[in-house]
Amino acid sequence: MRILYESDLAGSKYHGMAYRIYQFSREFVERGHEVMIVAASYSHVRRINPIVNNELTDEQIDGINYKWIKTPKYQGNGVERVVHMFLYNLKLWLYAKKIARSFKPDVVIASGVSPLDFIGCYRIAKCSGAKICLEVGDLWPLTPMELGGYSSKHPFIRIMQKAENFAYKHTETVISLLPCAEEYMMLHGLKGGKFHNIPNGIIVKDWMRPEQLSQPHQSIIKRLKKEGKFVVGFSGTHSISNALFTLLDVAMQLLDENIVFVLVGDGPIKDELRKCADRRNINNVYFLPSISKSIIPSFLDAMDVLYIGFQKQSLYRFGISPNKIFDYMMASKPILQAIDAGNDIVKEAQCGVSVDAENVTEIVNGILQLKNMPIAEREKLGKNGYEYVLKYHSYDVLTERYLNILTNLVKS
Repeated sequence: MRILYESDLAGSKYHGMAYRIYQFSREFVERGHEVMIVAASYSHVRRINPIVNNELTDEQIDGINYKWIKTPKYQGNGVERVVHMFLYNLKLWLYAKKIARSFKPDVVIASGVSPLDFIGCYRIAKCSGAKICLEVGDLWPLTPMELGGYSSKHPFIRIMQKAENFAYKHTETVISLLPCAEEYMMLHGLKGGKFHNIPNGIIVKDWMRPEQLSQPHQSIIKRLKKEGKFVVGFSGTHSISNALFTLLDVAMQLLDENIVFVLVGDGPIKDELRKCADRRNINNVYFLPSISKSIIPSFLDAMDVLYIGFQKQSLYRFGISPNKIFDYMMASKPILQAIDAGNDIVKEAQCGVSVDAENVTEIVNGILQLKNMPIAEREKLGKNGYEYVLKYHSYDVLTERYLNILTNLVKS
């Protein structure tokens, strides 16, 4: 098959996030399919953005054909990003015929952040006689409405709602990261039998030979272990959505329990978190610099328990599929999850303790429960998670499911 995979934020192993599109594309190529990724030349989530001189720039990475659409830089989630979004989607629509002729896809996967991307992808599919597939990671415009407080009557929301309804009505199948979103999608035009859940996953071979921690990280963790501390780890972006101020409240209550918290990563609230911990004399929390993806397995392996938490948001009722939780499972460590969602991966995998989001008392009790548990029981939880993620979330397994859906779609 010739698969065109579109996402404005798509990256690669060189550029950084978003990894899902790159990882599936690499797996598709290894199985003998031709893949083109279409993406914006600038994205705020990438570590490095490609250098482009033309409106359309071609690049090949790991056998994947990239088509970068030239877009301006922006900062934050304000007006500049909205302008970037509309400009990218206008160019995607304008260049649809040219892209279709240059690649001639059998199937087009629209996987952009907003449903606007589907409109350009739909035109590419029409121009090439390809099948069209909508991949959904976030529900728009519900996400900016529930998280950003936008009114349903706001012009931006009205446009997004029309685009979403159009996408669900005209797509030939949906690949959703959200396991509990089918009913919502059907209310907005999706026909029954078109919904498929393909969550995020793990590339197992990336865990075979992890890089070692740098000396500063290693020395701090070794010292804590030597002192007999019970170490709770967190790896990822220091953002409001990850409920890390709640974790500081938890740490405050556990100052006398020989428990420490090691947070690795960067993010918009890291300085604020550090200042808050200093101001409140919370001295059992350690903020360490971010590490590369290849070193994360070594960090996770050094922890006793791994923490993941989200803010209490109604949007999570449609389910979650966070990469972080699958990394934690691969590390064979017990997990303390503080998330209210339509699905409970930790409970399903029997790999830790699941408590209410932003509930300090429950999180404290959950950590103490894991700390006081016999080591053999914690190891069993870790093993459960490891076996679960290999069975259901390795990219080998997910890719076969994905290709089966696409193959049947192309044949229909």
